[in-house]
Amino acid sequence: MSHAATRCPLCGRHNRCAQAGSPTPVQQCWCFAAPVAREALAHLPAAQRNRACLCPGCAQGLPPAPPDHTATGPD
Repeated sequence: MSHAATRCPLCGRHNRCAQAGSPTPVQQCWCFAAPVAREALAHLPAAQRNRACLCPGCAQGLPPAPPDHTATGPD
């Protein structure tokens, strides 16, 4: 899985996407039941909509947090 698939395209933090870490379809992910703020979607380029996974904070419409540089290892 690519590093980009595990990072939020808006803020660069880990997106906590269950699907990004799985080679097969998953049954549960935090985003399946979470509302996504229209403002957050408006900031995504059209090519990333329905393809890129936001982090929970950006999905809620919170201001983007600085990138998480504490993560180690390949994503």
